[in-house]
Parts: sequence; structure tokens; C-alpha cells
Amino acid sequence: MTGGTSSGGSLRRARGRLAGVLPRATAGPDGAVSLRTQSIRVALGAAVIVGAAYLVIAVAVAILVSNDLTAGVDRNLAAALGRITRGPTPDHDVGAPPPDRLGGSPILVWVVHSDGSVTSLTSLDYSAELPAEYDHVSEPRTVTISGISSSGGQIAGQLRVAGASAPDGVDYVVVGQSMDPVSQTQSTLIVAEVGIGLALVLFVFLGAIAIGRRVAEPIEQARQRQLEFTADASHELRTPLAVIEAQTSLALARERPEAWYRTAFQRVEGETRRMRRLVDDMLWLARFDATRGTPDAEPVDVNVLAAATVDRFRIVAEARHLALSLQGSGGTSIVTVPPEWLDRLLGVLLDNACKYSPEGGSVAVRVANEGRRVRLTVDDSGPGIPPADRERVFDRFHRATDRASGSGLGLAIADAVVRATNGRWTVGTSPAGGASFSVSWQRSMVGQGEGAGAAAPRGRSEATVGLPEPHGQG
Repeated sequence: MTGGTSSGGSLRRARGRLAGVLPRATAGPDGAVSLRTQSIRVALGAAVIVGAAYLVIAVAVAILVSNDLTAGVDRNLAAALGRITRGPTPDHDVGAPPPDRLGGSPILVWVVHSDGSVTSLTSLDYSAELPAEYDHVSEPRTVTISGISSSGGQIAGQLRVAGASAPDGVDYVVVGQSMDPVSQTQSTLIVAEVGIGLALVLFVFLGAIAIGRRVAEPIEQARQRQLEFTADASHELRTPLAVIEAQTSLALARERPEAWYRTAFQRVEGETRRMRRLVDDMLWLARFDATRGTPDAEPVDVNVLAAATVDRFRIVAEARHLALSLQGSGGTSIVTVPPEWLDRLLGVLLDNACKYSPEGGSVAVRVANEGRRVRLTVDDSGPGIPPADRERVFDRFHRATDRASGSGLGLAIADAVVRATNGRWTVGTSPAGGASFSVSWQRSMVGQGEGAGAAAPRGRSEATVGLPEPHGQG
């Protein structure tokens, strides 16, 4: 009894762990919020990087423009000095007054005499005093001189000044030009750069969010499918575990007749087989989803493989008194697919057909060549698939009817194989009134120059009938 109690406790703990998967699997909104938060963080990072790069470029452009404008002022000052110092001393050259403007700004001229006195030679009515520290400036430099005004008001705060010796070799000439146009251009450029920078950063931020959400959408869908898969798997595993636990608990509760134990063990065996099939199917799908690769494809004659599969299921059909028939194409029907995948597909379709057909019913397998394609069709006389359920018939753990047992993974596996081999599904009603599953592939014309290519990458299966394309998750 102690061993039985320990076994029952282990089963209850295992069942509890499996049941605990369901609440965690349904906690989808938190993950969605996390994905949205991550997309915003990525967008912020992209905006910061673009903003920093733009700032560097904007500062470089501002410096280059300022240097170019300052160089233009320097050229104006050099031209003014050349005109003034080209002849006799400016204060004796009445007929050639200094230039009033060069480059749109007034030119201020001072003559520093040998005795230290300063004379302003400007034809406009300016009031400007040259500070003593700038009376012998030579190379152009930017200085601040207060009190420079005209009849129109204050004209400058900063000047660019330069000087040279007068032609007489005694006096010294200093010229200056206002830096206001340069400052105004700099201000306009900075305002434009700030506006463009803000618009660019905002555009990058919103664009990154939009792109991030679009990129994250399939990831979120895959995550949701994984959560649903986990929840459904936990539910499917919980039922056989509950049956096994109940049987073992009842068997350990008290002594029972031998026939009762045999029945109990038969039930446990049945649930164990069900769990094994379910685990095998889940492992196959997990490996398929993880690898996403196609094993070595090779030319396979669908007629031969269909005949082998039908022979394998004849015992199952006889046990249920089903009429199992095979109609070949009458020639070679070669496709280039992984043989083990095609065998798995045929096994799933025949298993479903035999399972859902009533006793005394019929199951028909047909292989036909349709131009450049080979079509495999499996018809049964079961309840069929309502049109409303045909969109979800390939969803994992989905069952259109409860008339037969199953995990709901068989058609999901079949859909995964069809997608990976570039096949096309046709789901409809059979002549016997049951379900009709048909798949077609590109025909490999071996030996006739049309080459058997490798199996196509895993992609969306293409519906070829007037019903919505199945949205399987395989």
C-alpha cells in the first residue's frame, strides 16, 4: 500500500504540473505588452542613434557655413584694404573715397596716424571709435566694439577687422565689416537644422515603431500559437493521466476480482497508447518546427507508395469491415519529395479515413496524373467535414467531430508535410458523402528532360477549390 500511495502521489504531482501549464499558457496579454514595449525601446534607440548622427552632421554643416561666410568677409576686408592703400594716403585722396559697402555690409575705415590719433574715413554718417588695442591689427580677427551706430541706429556689435600700413609707410589703415549677416545666417541655419532634426527624429521614431510592430506581429502570432499548443497539449495529456490515476487509485483501494484488474489494465493500456501517440505526434511537430529543414528529397512513385500504404491498412479495414480500394494512375506518377514524409502523409489520411468511416463503409485511394501534376485523393464514407470547419481542419488539436478518438494532430502533420513539399490541398465531399482529401504536386518527368528538382522550401499550401484556404499551424 505504501508503494501504491507513492505511485498515486507521483501521478497526482505529474498531473498537477501538466495542469499548471494551462494558466501560464493563457497569459498572452503580458507577452503582447512586452513586445510592444520592446518595439518602443527599439524605436527610441533608433531615434537616439539617428539624432546623434544628425547632430554631428548639423554641427559640421554649421561650422563649414560659418567659416565660408567669415572667409567672404575676410575677402571683402582684403579688397577694401587694397583699394585704400593702393595710392597716396587715404586722408589726402579726396577723389577716391573708401568703399561704403562690400558684400552688402558697410565698410568702416580708420587711419591711425604716427602720433597715435585716429581718423575715421567713412562716407556714411557713422559714429565709431576704434579701441586702442586694435589700432595696429594685421590679420583678420573678430572683435567686439561698442558704440558703433549710424543715423539708422545700432549697426553692429561684432566686427571683423584687418589692417595694413598706408602707402606713406607712416600711417596705419584699419578696416572693419559688421558680422551681423554672418550671425543672422547662422541663426537661420540653426533654426532650420533644429526643425529638420526634430522632424527627422520623430519620423524615425514613428517609422521604427510601425516597422517593429509589423516585424513583431508574426513573432507574436507564433508565440500565441505556441501558447495554444501548450494549453491544448496539457489538456490532451491531462485526460489519460486522470484515467490512469483513477484506475490505479481504485485498484489500490481494496482487493478486487481478477477480471476487474484485467479490465483496469486494459483501460490503462489504452490510455497509455493514446498518450504515446500524442507524444510521438507532438515530438514530430516540434522537430519539424525547430529544424524547418527538408530531408533529402528523391523521386518517388506515388502509385508504389500508395499501394504499400493501402496494404498496410488492409488489416485495419477488415477489422472494421471497410471496403478499401486503390485506383492507380496507370503509369508512373513520380514526384520529388522526402519518401518518409509522403509515407507519413498517406498514413495520416488513411488512418483518418478508416477511423471516421462507419463499419461496412468504404475508403477509396486514387492516384491520377493531371498534366504536369500528380494528384493523390483519399475518400471515405464518414460524416464528412462541414464547410464551416474546413478553414480550421488543419489546426492543431482541432477535431471536426467527436465520433472517433484522436488527438487532433494528424491533419496538422499532414498539412505541414504538404506545405513543406509545395503541395496543394483540395478539401471537399467524397462521392460516398464523406470527406475527400486531395493533394497535388509538381510532377517530376524523370528521364524526359524536365528534371526532378529538390523539394520546395516550406511555404503556404495553395487551395485549389472554391473554399477558403485552410489556415493550419503546421
